[in-house]
Amino acid sequence: MNAAQDPAGIDVAAVTAWFAAQIPQASPPLDFELVLGGRSNLTYIVTDTTGRRWVLRRPPTGAVLPSAHNVLREQSVLAALAGTAVPVPPVAGFCADPAITGADFYVMDFVDGVILNTDEDAAVLAPGRREAACLAIVDTLVDIHRIDCGTGPLAALRRPGSYIERQLRRWTRQLDAVASPNDGLRDVAGLLAEAVPPQRSTGLVHGDYRPGNLIVGADGTVRAVLDWELCAVGDALTDLGWLVAWWSAAPEVGWAPDPAAGFLTAERLVARYEERTGRTVGDLDYYHGFALWRLGCIADGVYQRYRDGAMGVTGVHLQEMAERPGQLAQMSRELLTG
Repeated sequence: MNAAQDPAGIDVAAVTAWFAAQIPQASPPLDFELVLGGRSNLTYIVTDTTGRRWVLRRPPTGAVLPSAHNVLREQSVLAALAGTAVPVPPVAGFCADPAITGADFYVMDFVDGVILNTDEDAAVLAPGRREAACLAIVDTLVDIHRIDCGTGPLAALRRPGSYIERQLRRWTRQLDAVASPNDGLRDVAGLLAEAVPPQRSTGLVHGDYRPGNLIVGADGTVRAVLDWELCAVGDALTDLGWLVAWWSAAPEVGWAPDPAAGFLTAERLVARYEERTGRTVGDLDYYHGFALWRLGCIADGVYQRYRDGAMGVTGVHLQEMAERPGQLAQMSRELLTG
C-alpha cells in the first residue's frame, strides 16, 4: 500500500514499522481498515498476512474539542480494568509519539462477537438469547459501577464536587468551542443546572455505555466494553440514563433493540439495575433528559468535525446532522418540563 492509498489518519509505513518494533507477532504487510459509524475517535481494524487482527484507536484528524480525545488516558483505563469483573480488550501497545502518524494512538487485541448497531447485528443473537443479552448488559454496567476507584490508576479519575455540575460546565464549554452552537442546547443546559439531583451513587462511570460500545457473544454474554474515552468517577445513574436514552431511541438517537424481537424494554432494564444494586432509581427523567442533552452536545461537535472533513469520510448527510442537536435538545426539554 503506498501513501496515496493510506487511510485517513494512518501513515501505513510508519505504523507498520511501529508494529514491527512493539508487536512483533504481527506479520506485515498490514491492512488498515477505517471502521465507519464511529462518531469520536477514529478506529481501524488492522489485519496481518496471517489473518490475525487488532484494533487501533487515534483522535480525529484536524482540530478536535479540548480533552475529548485523549486516547492514552483511554488505554490506561483499559489496562487498569484488565483482570477485573469488567470485560475489556487487552491492550497490545500504545504510542505517545505524534510524529509516527500525526497523533497518539493505542492498539488492542481484536475481540470476536457482534456490536449491536442494527437489526442485522441483532439477528446474530438467537431469539432465545436476547433476553439473556439484555440482562448481561445491565449486569456488566453494575460491575462497572462496583469497581474500586479508591486506589490505583483509577483513583486519578476522582474529582471533588458534583459530577453532573462538572459535566454541565464541560459540555457547555464545548458548545462554546464550536463554530455555531445550538441555542436550544444552551437553554436546556439552564434547565438542567437548576434541577441537579443529589449524587446518591458514586462509582466508575463509563460515559458512553450503550449497545454500540459492547461486543456481545452469540451466547448473549458481554465479551468486551469499548470506548472508555469519557469515563470518570461520578454519579453512576448518568450511565443508566444514557443506556435508557439509547434503548428508548428515537431516530434522532440511533438504533434501539426492539422488544417485539425478544429484547427487554428500557423499564425492564431499570428494574434489573435496581434488583442488582438493591437501590431504587429516582429522578430517572432527569438522568434521561441529561443524556439526551449530552447527545445533542456531542452531535453538535460531531457535525462540525464531519463538516470540516476531520473524520476521514465523505458522503454523510450533513443536513440531517445539522438538525439533530436541536431535535435532541427539544426531546430533553420535554422530559425535564413534563
